[in-house]
Amino acid sequence: MKVRILDLSPNDEVRIHRVAELLFEGFQENCPDAWPDRVSALQEVRDSFGSDRFSRIAIDSRGEIVGWIGGIRQYDGNVWELHPLVVKAEFRRRGIGRVLVADLEEQVRKQGALTLWVGTDDENNLTTLSGKDLYADVWEQIANIGNLRDHPYEFYQKLGFVIIGVMPDANGSGKPDIYMAKPIDRNTEIDGFRE
Repeated sequence: MKVRILDLSPNDEVRIHRVAELLFEGFQENCPDAWPDRVSALQEVRDSFGSDRFSRIAIDSRGEIVGWIGGIRQYDGNVWELHPLVVKAEFRRRGIGRVLVADLEEQVRKQGALTLWVGTDDENNLTTLSGKDLYADVWEQIANIGNLRDHPYEFYQKLGFVIIGVMPDANGSGKPDIYMAKPIDRNTEIDGFRE
């Protein structure tokens, strides 16, 4: 599916409200506590504007917003957090998320970023990391992670992200946050060596 990716303008109230609705609806099934109401979703969208942020939308051929991605500058710009990513339910699995992530990578690359990371919560037993004491053999449990019910970590793996750790109990007992990251530019010089 062809989409255009462009900045979400802080002055476009109609689109801001549409993105907030998309965000609220998009997280209700698997992460309802992320944005429990439309007010919190609207605040998240408003928070996405600023010199240290990216707020980008995917528009289909009819001008409808079908996806949104945000980026947050961290570590003096060496690292950017992908936060959040949402695609309208009926447009999922059509490559829109992939295109949004690729666009964000390009935006942060232009800013000199070296790493892009994302936290992908497991609040509803979607992976084998849920409901466990992750402090016992954490790396073995990460190495043997299994996707039980369509958790997005596999989507990010397909885009080159790797699991770099977890935060046990981030969302309550047995509800971890899975941290994933990827390099932005493999051709950077590190300690005098080129990769």
